[in-house]
Amino acid sequence: MSGKWKRKALLTAGIIILVLGLLIQGTARKNGKEESTGGRIMEGLAEAAMERALADSCLLPFFLEQGQGTLEDDSPAGKAVEEMFPLYTYTFHEVQEGEDEDQKNIDEENLDYGEGALHIDSDLIARMQQENDGYQENMDQAEISEENDQENTDKEEDTDTGSQGESQQDDGMDGEKAFEPAAFPAYSYDWSEKWDYEKLVSNFYAIDGTTGLDSSYVGLDQLLYQDMAITRSLEGPDILIYHTHSLEDFADSVPGDPSTTIVGAGERLTEILQDTYGFSVMHDIGGYDVEARDEAYNKSLPAIEQILAENPTIQVVIDLHRDEMKEGKKLVMELDGRPTARFMLFNGMSYLRNKGKIAYLENPYLQENLAFSFQMQVAANEYYPGLARKIYLKAYRYNLHLCPKSLLVELGAQTNTVEEIMNACDPLAHIISIVLNGQM
Repeated sequence: MSGKWKRKALLTAGIIILVLGLLIQGTARKNGKEESTGGRIMEGLAEAAMERALADSCLLPFFLEQGQGTLEDDSPAGKAVEEMFPLYTYTFHEVQEGEDEDQKNIDEENLDYGEGALHIDSDLIARMQQENDGYQENMDQAEISEENDQENTDKEEDTDTGSQGESQQDDGMDGEKAFEPAAFPAYSYDWSEKWDYEKLVSNFYAIDGTTGLDSSYVGLDQLLYQDMAITRSLEGPDILIYHTHSLEDFADSVPGDPSTTIVGAGERLTEILQDTYGFSVMHDIGGYDVEARDEAYNKSLPAIEQILAENPTIQVVIDLHRDEMKEGKKLVMELDGRPTARFMLFNGMSYLRNKGKIAYLENPYLQENLAFSFQMQVAANEYYPGLARKIYLKAYRYNLHLCPKSLLVELGAQTNTVEEIMNACDPLAHIISIVLNGQM
């Protein structure tokens, strides 16, 4: 938890304790007019209670910082903290939701499909590994190339106009290949087989160490056979795309240019969904993380609620992010001859493994959220094997309670290039259209 949030939580708790103490003292003094001895006793007890409460509240951040207990563990100390400081507990959960989205309590390897997965062949695994292994080398070469380009700038200025035109024409001939949506699945799951809890989880999910997935949510009836198709509206947008973390950028993003950040990716995804697949899409570019990243979920919530209230035709809400990876690891594959960033679907469970449901972060649409991401994952695996990592489940809510078809997507990571991210918007839009058109 950041120091700023600890101070805010402590200040809030302290104010409430003081107010309660003053009320108790006021009552004691009032009673004292009628029964002075009893009033003095009550006042003394109130002062003692205030001193103890303030001392405890001041010790709480120190207690947590020293590792003597946390609100996520199942120790007696952790339970005592929750019982003694319900307000602090609530604040802790709010802060954790804002801070931990990119923090993984799981090995990165568990998020990827291995060579043994039926829908990913060994050649594809090898190619993705080759892309990752060569990432740092390519970055070094890019730096050298940039220096050489700078040295050659003066020479290029002396080139005649005809040569420049010829060069530009050559560049156009070598331009980007247009994306062609996959017409048929490259792989098909056999749903007639027995798909029990263990098989579904191992094939589709990576579960963070802080949370769990109850078996009541897992089954083909709950996940695959729920109807995710939407009826398109002629009166307003069908889909809302927004960014809790609008400042997320990429390896070669241009400082100050939002079109090269996750916001630009959202605009690209919006265009494809509208122009290619006929959906009506609203793209919200509110900067909810500009002042503080760890407050972004709290700041975005009322804004998105207002958008939904003003646009009742919206049936799908997509929070588009990019992931955070260790330097040297890159999420990329070649798709239809184009370098394409890989993505990961993300669900918040509102559930702590050792404590159960988080009452402060209720999500009445959790089952629908899980069905939406599951069908997206199936479509991705069947039409574009290797493009999607496993669905990542974490403990908090991440504002996925706003509507049944809420989705959080981690599109690539900070190590990807803008080109790779923009290329990934094409298959991502196709996958979204498959699910929302009821083609599963």
